[in-house]
Amino acid sequence: MEKIATAGNRGERIRSDCFVTLQLTNSGGIDLQLKSKVAGMFGRQIKQQVEEILNALEVKHASLDIEDSGALPFVIGARVEAAVKRLKTSDLTWTPDLIEQNRYETNKEQFRFSRLYLPGNSPSMMLNAGIHQPNGIILDLEDSVAPPKKSEARLLVRNALLQVDFYGAERMVRINQLPDGLDDLNEVIPHQVHLILIPKCEYGSQVKQVEERISKILKEVNQKRQIFLMPIVESCLGVENAFEIASASDLIVAMAIGLEDYTADLGVMRTEGGEESLYARARLVNACKAAGIQPIDSVYSDVANMEGLKENVIRSKSLGFEGMGCIHPRQVPVIHEGFAPGENEIEIAERIVKAFNRAESKGLGVISLGSKMIDPPVVKRAQKTLDLAYSLGLRTRKNL
Repeated sequence: MEKIATAGNRGERIRSDCFVTLQLTNSGGIDLQLKSKVAGMFGRQIKQQVEEILNALEVKHASLDIEDSGALPFVIGARVEAAVKRLKTSDLTWTPDLIEQNRYETNKEQFRFSRLYLPGNSPSMMLNAGIHQPNGIILDLEDSVAPPKKSEARLLVRNALLQVDFYGAERMVRINQLPDGLDDLNEVIPHQVHLILIPKCEYGSQVKQVEERISKILKEVNQKRQIFLMPIVESCLGVENAFEIASASDLIVAMAIGLEDYTADLGVMRTEGGEESLYARARLVNACKAAGIQPIDSVYSDVANMEGLKENVIRSKSLGFEGMGCIHPRQVPVIHEGFAPGENEIEIAERIVKAFNRAESKGLGVISLGSKMIDPPVVKRAQKTLDLAYSLGLRTRKNL
């Protein structure tokens, strides 16, 4: 067992975080040293909070140094708890209260045009992410978190789910690759997460593992909530098993493709046009449509190239994708605009639905628009386009 433990981040460019150094002692109570620019105004509150956290974790004697760079209470709590758990094995926790703004659920059919990735161990990026209005916000515990920081990131993400106002965005967490990702679920499932992303998914059985662990945790904490799943296919094997994965659970609402890992597995470079991944993307879309879930495209990594992103969204939508990931807030509006139905799409959808309703009211078995026959799948697609236009405020709902 370590004698001294640290947690958090420090440095000139670090904001909204703190760096904690903890040593447990045999006597002397709590010796707390705080270095902070706001110590004069908030030093007493910070020290009081830290003492409450240590008391909750049953730490009676310790030497604790905190280098504060504007950390909010939920961050301080996560960092102190992480340091304590490096020094002593305990099931005790300290969690902040759920803020009122986060008392909302999401549903299976809602639109997921954009999902914004945020590193799970960087609190400064979490605080204002919701202002940019992505459909979903992903607190990432996988690739963006260095291995030595995984355990403390879990606690920070757990606290962020409770305390950060994400302005109505779907709260998502990308866990680590299985089996390690199952341990992530213990921290996040009881604390207001809406959706779990399963990275590097290659078999339907991996989805079942996650589903079973979630069910077990919810039962243990006496919660009856639906927590949705989004597997991410990132390998050649995953692509070949796409339908097996997409249909593995009723909790799956979408499936995404990760092209950086996929092209590496394929042994080729990822290109702007995406010709090398066309087969994989088309197969994933087809699997999702067959399973009745949303196909979600990969991220576009050049955050400075807005024209390139726009063209990529057009290609993505033409393949049947219904959203994509983003790694910078400036990408969100471009993605939303690209996946929204155009004026011509909406007008055609209105004519189709109107013709269907007119034929149905007359008891006609055959539906036509001009010289073209209209079958049920076309009507269904048209109604989906209209529902999307209504939800985005592009049309007001009216009788057709």
